[in-house]
Amino acid sequence: MDLRPAEVTSILEKEIEEFSQDSGMQSVGTVLSVGDGVARVYGLDDCVMNELLEFEGGVRGVALNLEEDNVGCVLLGSATEVKEGQQVKGTGRIISVPTGDKLLGRVVNALGDAVDGKGPLGTSETDLRPIEQDAPSVVERQPVDQPLQTGIKAIDAMIPIGRGQRELIIGDRQTGKTALLVDTILSQKTTGGGDPTNPEQVICIYVAVGQKQSTVVDIVRRLESEDAMKYTIVVSASAIDEASMQYLACYAGCAMGERFRDEGRHVVIFYDDLYKQALAYRQVMLLLRRPPGREAFPGDVFNLHSRLLERAAKLADNAPEINPRFSAGGGTLTALPVVETQEGDVSAYIPTNVISITDGQIFLEGNLFNAGIRPAVNAGISVSRVGGAAQIPPMKKTAGSLRLDLAQFRELQAFAQFGSDLDKATQAKLTRGERLVEILKQGQYRPVEVANQVMIIYAGTSGALDGIPVSKVGEFEEQFLDYVNDTHPEVAQQIRDAKKDIPAEVKTILDAAAKTVTAQIA
Repeated sequence: MDLRPAEVTSILEKEIEEFSQDSGMQSVGTVLSVGDGVARVYGLDDCVMNELLEFEGGVRGVALNLEEDNVGCVLLGSATEVKEGQQVKGTGRIISVPTGDKLLGRVVNALGDAVDGKGPLGTSETDLRPIEQDAPSVVERQPVDQPLQTGIKAIDAMIPIGRGQRELIIGDRQTGKTALLVDTILSQKTTGGGDPTNPEQVICIYVAVGQKQSTVVDIVRRLESEDAMKYTIVVSASAIDEASMQYLACYAGCAMGERFRDEGRHVVIFYDDLYKQALAYRQVMLLLRRPPGREAFPGDVFNLHSRLLERAAKLADNAPEINPRFSAGGGTLTALPVVETQEGDVSAYIPTNVISITDGQIFLEGNLFNAGIRPAVNAGISVSRVGGAAQIPPMKKTAGSLRLDLAQFRELQAFAQFGSDLDKATQAKLTRGERLVEILKQGQYRPVEVANQVMIIYAGTSGALDGIPVSKVGEFEEQFLDYVNDTHPEVAQQIRDAKKDIPAEVKTILDAAAKTVTAQIA
């Protein structure tokens, strides 16, 4: 047999090139103890904070305490399947959730698994994003200058919200906080016709933390009936779920929103509510034996909320040039967190924390709610520190005096209870105030388009309503808006496009319409 050395050499070289051996190493530990949804694990020497761990039987957990001789791990599933002595594998990756368009219209849990019975999401490995991510830096942001229309007259007029802002919604239980959020979701249909493929459509993410399952079901049904689920993701960590899932749900929702923001889209995320998230976090940390601080909350509860809310931003147009993590510039993530107060105490620990992190707060008052003023927004102590820059000019001009008029009315109303003889100026202010309060009332699930808001507020502040009985203000509003939109359909667009105030010719039309409708009602 004639062997040629060159041929043998070339065959050997080819075989060596194609040879590969996977000598992958995997970090494996042992469960030392387990109880109350917390496991202590020995042996995971290279474990990192927030790493996803896998237990035997498919139960997953998150590493939160990295101690000298063990790792404190919070279980994300049934603890009954985890036993002492079982093996634990480190996955080597931070806990991640699926993101992208395939989540729209779905209800998922804090791990991004579908819980709506509509089958798997159909996402791939490339769609996974870690739930914890650095907030955009100062140079990667730009000032807020686009309005986020909530469809609620009292908010859009006096406490406006801009895209990329963080506006807190605060109030006692049963004051209409969740109703306000649902109305805001319904209102976003006007941004892109409710079509999620439209780049102008604002995507909504509703994170329900510690809510009753029935409440979440009612919200989803309402959104489906109004055809608003198409552009909405619901992240549910209800009261029945583990405390760890309730604590992680907000971060999971935020990661889903960031994906759209980083692609140049507009997102609004609702955390309902952060007080329940803080309670869940407190429970987890006490079980992990972290030292308690004020009100038994751990010392880093401020950081818990700040690192979540700081991720809301309006990205700079050149953000991709600064950081390749962004695929497009100009995207926004607006955060509307909710905090429930006890007996109106805004000076408690969690409310003061979140107030100091956010760019303003909308205070909902129980007394106003019970008096039939709904939404029960207290305009006196509510504030938006950013959104004024994002209001459309006609609204800014028209609603400028609204807050002052209402504040004066509240003062005079208290004073008028003690006096019988009032001068004409005082009576005029009381008359005007009563009608302004009435036009700011709004039924649930009935968001009002911004041009219509400007029209009715103009009618109120210009004195067109002064001669109408308070009981008929609602009737006037309905007929007035129908009359203007039917006879002059171009007016709404003229208001939206106006660069300063309402155009003079539009004011003439509105004044004439107000007189016509007043005559009909009278």
